[in-house]
Amino acid sequence: MKLNDIPPAGPAQLALRLHGVDHTARPTWRLRETVEFYRDVLGLPLIHTISARGWGPATHPDFLHFFFDSGNGSTIAFFYYLGSNEPASLACRPGRAPLPDDHVFDATHTAWLVDTQDALQAWKARLESRGVTVSAETAHEVIASIYFRDPNGYFIEITRKLRPLEPIDARDAAATLDAAMALEDEARAGGEAFASIDAVWRRKAECLAQRVLREPRS
Repeated sequence: MKLNDIPPAGPAQLALRLHGVDHTARPTWRLRETVEFYRDVLGLPLIHTISARGWGPATHPDFLHFFFDSGNGSTIAFFYYLGSNEPASLACRPGRAPLPDDHVFDATHTAWLVDTQDALQAWKARLESRGVTVSAETAHEVIASIYFRDPNGYFIEITRKLRPLEPIDARDAAATLDAAMALEDEARAGGEAFASIDAVWRRKAECLAQRVLREPRS
């Protein structure tokens, strides 16, 4: 089923609401290092572990699925598959420079929130005192963040908000993605791909200009 084939939500469906993220989960082949990093370095309480035989297919290994309290009722979890081999694409990452395509790998990451710049810098100092390599503070429009890797090579972010999001941010987000989706549709129809953010900006500007022309003048 395509997204366009999904019928509009009725009154009963509109009442449904998600209440935050319960947990995220990733695989690990470094049990001790992962436990000690999240429990001892980041200070996240270990609150639950599922120990089970493999589920489903006969090839599914036995596993441990363990959860750390990551704040505000959410958890971060890991799967440790007993007797399985770490994929070569992951085995080379810990402690090494990012690979050329790590923008794809690093897009899947966890970001924790702090309230102030002092707290952000305090976390940077704490991590560096434990031998963790931490990036410089980087600002991204409405947030400022530091980045580092866990023992598995997974990207982690600690961030602070620079300002609250306003209704205009939501309108701008919709205009940007509407332009990008239109370009994606056109590229797919032509068997191509669009790879320039400039094309998105131009299409967005054109759509906004047309919208202004359609609005009634007072």
